[in-house]
Amino acid sequence: MLTTVQDWPGRTGYWHVGVPPSGPMDDVSFRLGNRVLGNAEGAAGLECTLAGPALRFSAATWVCVTGAPTTVTVDGVRAAPWRTIRVPAGGVLDVGAVRGPGMRCYVLLAGGLQLPEYLGSAATFPLGRFGGGTGAALRAGEMFALGPSRDPVATAVPADVQPVLAGRWELAVTEGPHGAPEFLTRADFDTLVGTDYTVHFNSDRTGVRLIGPRPGWARADGGEAGLHPSNIHDAPYSVGALNLTGDTPILLGPDGPSLGGFVCPVTVVAAERWKLGQLTPGDAVRFVPIRGERAASVRDLGVGRRACWTTVLSDGGDGDDGILRHAESDDGTRVTYRRAADDAVLVEYGSMTLNLALRARVHALHQHLLAAGVRGVTELTPGIRSLQIRVDPHVLPVPVLLDLLAEVERQLPAADRLVVPSRTVHLPLSWDDPATREAITRYMRGVRADAPWCPWNIEFIRRVNGLPSVADVYDTVFGAEYLVLGLGDVYLGAPVATPTDPRHRLVTTKYNPARTWTPQNAVGIGGAYLCVYGMEGPGGYQFVGRTTQVWNHRAGPLAGRPGADRHPSGDETPWLLRYFDRIRWYPVTADELLDLRADFAAGTVAVRADDGEFRLADHRRFLIDNAESIAEFRATQTAAFAAERDSWRRTGELSAG
Repeated sequence: MLTTVQDWPGRTGYWHVGVPPSGPMDDVSFRLGNRVLGNAEGAAGLECTLAGPALRFSAATWVCVTGAPTTVTVDGVRAAPWRTIRVPAGGVLDVGAVRGPGMRCYVLLAGGLQLPEYLGSAATFPLGRFGGGTGAALRAGEMFALGPSRDPVATAVPADVQPVLAGRWELAVTEGPHGAPEFLTRADFDTLVGTDYTVHFNSDRTGVRLIGPRPGWARADGGEAGLHPSNIHDAPYSVGALNLTGDTPILLGPDGPSLGGFVCPVTVVAAERWKLGQLTPGDAVRFVPIRGERAASVRDLGVGRRACWTTVLSDGGDGDDGILRHAESDDGTRVTYRRAADDAVLVEYGSMTLNLALRARVHALHQHLLAAGVRGVTELTPGIRSLQIRVDPHVLPVPVLLDLLAEVERQLPAADRLVVPSRTVHLPLSWDDPATREAITRYMRGVRADAPWCPWNIEFIRRVNGLPSVADVYDTVFGAEYLVLGLGDVYLGAPVATPTDPRHRLVTTKYNPARTWTPQNAVGIGGAYLCVYGMEGPGGYQFVGRTTQVWNHRAGPLAGRPGADRHPSGDETPWLLRYFDRIRWYPVTADELLDLRADFAAGTVAVRADDGEFRLADHRRFLIDNAESIAEFRATQTAAFAAERDSWRRTGELSAG
């Protein structure tokens, strides 16, 4: 039903531009199968969801089928999973339906599949349309080459290291990054870790949706981040984070988003994330807090990985609400170090407000760590007021990282000194585009029809901001200059941006529940931020229109287009925008946009980008010079925002705080 090529650890190093790692959801089953065949643990193989394929071999080949139980035959004769199997030349290996428990099985082949890599990996990311040779699931008639192989190193994967699958799962989690009492009430956090959740049928590699208690929030709303208390200023996510999208809990998978604006109260530790790949609709899930330092190692495939245990043994979590440390920078800015599982730290600056000086501080830390090349740091992903630092705990333990960051903080320059390259990028916008109208219609038919933002998002934006007419919404969007603060929201170089002039900052809330479908390159506003969706998928921002592509699929690491960004190696890259670029919109009709999109896909259109720079000191002077009119705009906006929130409370749209 869905068989894809994957390798391990997948496509790493591009989280900061919204490219997920992909790779096998159940890395334990995948790597054990490769190991017994004598392959490198990460060699490319096949991940099969619910049912496997029939494969014909032109040469005799050793294979191993692992993961969830399924029927395996070679030329019609039953063969055992978890054992090495010799398929003769011309023979057919047939992998049947998954019987359960579990959701996914794996077909590993001696020598591994030999495929061209995209951004350093052959792993398939179907939503992004790359990897696996075709960027899609396997189709009948496809042919693959295998690499050089040798005889298996064993006849079978030892039973004592095979992962145990069940219908009720316990997941080891660490507290944070967004826990009680800041975001959830103490009672609600206790409910979260003391209740069995049920896996929803609408789950996939991007995330596993859960059914469970409605959260009880510790705050009335998300402020500038949105009306719902689950809304936060966009921050980097971890794979395995429990993401509360409104009142819907979703465990983020290996094809999930890298950046977003929702609370994540707990995160599955790295060594337990294999279980996400085997969670099946109807299964029960219980979150068990553990101490981060006691998490098993993802490097381990033996008994130390604890994959053969059906329970998580724990005497409790860290008990620190996910807060590792507080500090203060030289200019008095508060610094909070939040836990993001056992392999990442989220560094957060200042209070929960939109302040470009905080983004400047994030940028300074990001650039310092990039230049330093700290051993053990594997990913650096900036958010609006935060920087996620992912590490290999074996090389750089989190306590050592915290001491390092304290020393780095003393070396960072004052934010006022920030001067960065800042292009003005001119992009077309089809206002209230038919594709976004279709997405709203689908949402009303398939998710909910009574949402306050339906049937027209633009009217909702007008109402919640206290503007006289929808024409004022139009004028505000086209008159604004949007500063790019993050990339990868949602996916593939998609910008999260905010107007440099606060009088252009329209504030909305996000869909609750989120949409299940959003057209590629839809443009929306959530909180005080504007986003361009890099590809089709779920989403929650309020639509204003649609634009051209922000990711060039024709460009690989070695082929780009004029104005492309570059890796340190000098290779051109597929993403269009850079941090601190400024977006200016110009209007086009829906038909004109379709023509531009076709030209962009064909590589026959160039985006106009004017060079310049952004100076934080100049921006601060602008705020001072226009303080009175900015305050007037915000007063009107705040009153309309409060009126909408009160209306929601009266109708039960918000859960009790």
